[in-house]
Amino acid sequence: MLAAVADSPGRLADVLAVRDVDAPAAPGAGEVVVRMLASTVNPSDEVTVSGAYGSRTAFPMVPGFEGVGVIDAAGPGVPATAVGRRVLPLGSAGNWQQYKRLGYSWCVRVPDDLPDEIACFAYINPLTALTMVERFCRPGIRNVVVTAATSAIGRHLAELLAGRGLTPVGVVRGTPGRAVADPSQWRAVIQTDDPRWREELRAAVGPGGIDVAFDCVGGGVGADVFTLTARDGVFVHYGLLSRTPLPAECFTGRSGARVELFRLRDVIHEDGGRHLPELFAPVFALLRSGGLRTVVGTRVGLSELPGHLKDPAAGRAGKTLIELQR
Repeated sequence: MLAAVADSPGRLADVLAVRDVDAPAAPGAGEVVVRMLASTVNPSDEVTVSGAYGSRTAFPMVPGFEGVGVIDAAGPGVPATAVGRRVLPLGSAGNWQQYKRLGYSWCVRVPDDLPDEIACFAYINPLTALTMVERFCRPGIRNVVVTAATSAIGRHLAELLAGRGLTPVGVVRGTPGRAVADPSQWRAVIQTDDPRWREELRAAVGPGGIDVAFDCVGGGVGADVFTLTARDGVFVHYGLLSRTPLPAECFTGRSGARVELFRLRDVIHEDGGRHLPELFAPVFALLRSGGLRTVVGTRVGLSELPGHLKDPAAGRAGKTLIELQR
């Protein structure tokens, strides 16, 4: 079978190669083999391949945390009716290959009425956004700030917040050609390439400060947003697009604002996967109704993926959909 393999840590576009490898062995007790149909590229893939999580990442590795496939074979203890079901294979990387062997308990059944190109994106961004909004946006909050507001998850957060009557302030880099998906869902969009952006952000949130900040950038931008978080507010840090950690002073508690480190991995692995069907039910319901959709910019076959990642324009106009059987 074909698999995209990173032999060593580094920049994804530099270290990824597609090669012919041995297909997985027959599934053991409680295991299945999934024939992968579609996957995509997420910042979590890039960060993992970079070596940032060295203590739990071994090379060579097959990246890919998100995707959809069909159960092709089942081991002892797995219901025979599972074969032929479409599933999200979770719990580990390895979705950038044509077949993946894993425990059946880590497979979430996909509703029949969700096409592959929608189900493929049901995991990382929608589930992260929904879980964070439900966990941190208590009744009575008014000021919400979202960094990386032009990202796919920024779009999901704005959509979910709008459903609660909240219009957040977005913080963006000001990259040419990138804009928030629906300007009507944002109270203001602040560009950090403007020297006055900190003053503009302060004016947008007002004297009360930020009630909830959702930050996936970290570094100096994250720190500046944190300084405007109210004393009883919460700064939810869930990513590190800047590759630079938040300054240590953000974690001292002296300002009164609370930093919450949100990791989707912790949510997924909470009880060995037993709660996954319940966890995904509201995500699937929103997707069915047309919500939390992801814009696909490019479709590539697995063999084309390394070349696509070397293109400087990759991902700018929407997500990449990887068709794994070609």
